[in-house]
Amino acid sequence: MSKATLALIGRPNTGKSTLFNRLVGGREAIVSDKAGTTRDRHFGSANWIGTDFWVVDTGGLVPGSDDTMDVAIREQVERAVVEADVLLLLVDGKDGLNPIDAEIAAVLRTSGRPVILAVNKLDELTEREKRFDFFSLGLGEPWPVSAATGKGSGDLLDEVVRLLPESPEEEEGEVINVAVVGRPNAGKSSLINKLLGEERLVVTPIAGTTRDSIDTDFPYHGTTLRFVDTAGLRRGAKVAEDLEFYSGMRTERSIGRADICLLVVDAKLGMHNQDLRIANRAWDAGCAVIVLVNKWDLIEEKDANTAKRGEEQLIEKAPFLEFVPFLYGSALTGQRVRKVLDLIIQIAEERKKRVSTSEANDVLAALLERAAPPQAGGDEVKLMYISQIESAPPTFAIVCNRPDAIPESYQRYLIRGFRKVWGFTGSPLRLKLNRRSNRR
Repeated sequence: MSKATLALIGRPNTGKSTLFNRLVGGREAIVSDKAGTTRDRHFGSANWIGTDFWVVDTGGLVPGSDDTMDVAIREQVERAVVEADVLLLLVDGKDGLNPIDAEIAAVLRTSGRPVILAVNKLDELTEREKRFDFFSLGLGEPWPVSAATGKGSGDLLDEVVRLLPESPEEEEGEVINVAVVGRPNAGKSSLINKLLGEERLVVTPIAGTTRDSIDTDFPYHGTTLRFVDTAGLRRGAKVAEDLEFYSGMRTERSIGRADICLLVVDAKLGMHNQDLRIANRAWDAGCAVIVLVNKWDLIEEKDANTAKRGEEQLIEKAPFLEFVPFLYGSALTGQRVRKVLDLIIQIAEERKKRVSTSEANDVLAALLERAAPPQAGGDEVKLMYISQIESAPPTFAIVCNRPDAIPESYQRYLIRGFRKVWGFTGSPLRLKLNRRSNRR
């Protein structure tokens, strides 16, 4: 499900990063007393009373400044305003009303977005009356809050959730969300255009043409395949442009709501570490993964074993790729591209496959008989019972007496044995080791 976005806006040193860390439940943004610490944007996932949403932290805004850094930050904030569903202007209650606050408020009032005004650093109840000075900003009720201590954050979050747009209703009929991911200029948009049989997406030879995530529905054999063409991901150190930050953020969001990630790799460039990172993100998020090696027609010196040798080298770097299907084709010529559609249907079925408890325990017993778990010091390690507790991705729970004593190598042995019987091709398979209760 797609999540709405909240952007934190304000002049330097009002406590935006501190509030960001409180909302996302961590310390992802750097915080200090020095103005201008946040120069880039940070984003993270937050949840309040069952509502999931994204939070974007922006740098301190100084309207009208000609300083190079201030200009860059101002462009970043302008992009955040466009991207967000709700804006939160954070002001400093201790410093009081500042002319810069009024300039920012004037801009936000014309944004067309709901705006929440939060007055920070009001740690004590006796200070709460200072918030009334900020009514003059024309943004409605000033919400008192202390980002450092958390006071008032619950009421503030209630207001945030109230203003966030509602999630779209579940649609009738099966929909498979397919995020088409990969590095810039790997041929993602060309692939979707070829699959759809028409030029729906803009395609140019310039890397990074796609700046947004675009949903395109395609009915196929009674199922709706929803393709999301995403901007190419690059390593953080190379993300210099403001647009690329938000392109990366939208790609992350697309992965978060996808059932399958179709990783498009440029055959001429090969699968680099960034491609592996993208595949790992999707796998860790519970998405099934398909690798399409694009531009295969441009590889001149190849034989029947070229693809196999390449896959073996990749599996050495990332063992989970052993369970991921590879397809070699060309979005330009259409070579093997239509096979992608059938493979998506097949992998989606594998991902949601369910195994009966009796069959699961029969397979576990056979694996235990073939190779018992290593016996460490203390009581004998026993695996008593298994059941599938989730699908999409498939997840199995094993009841045992000493979960901590079962090494990862033996867990990999079990997963490999389960895959040999049940497949689950392309999908991550998860194990949860639960300790047997001693209660009778």
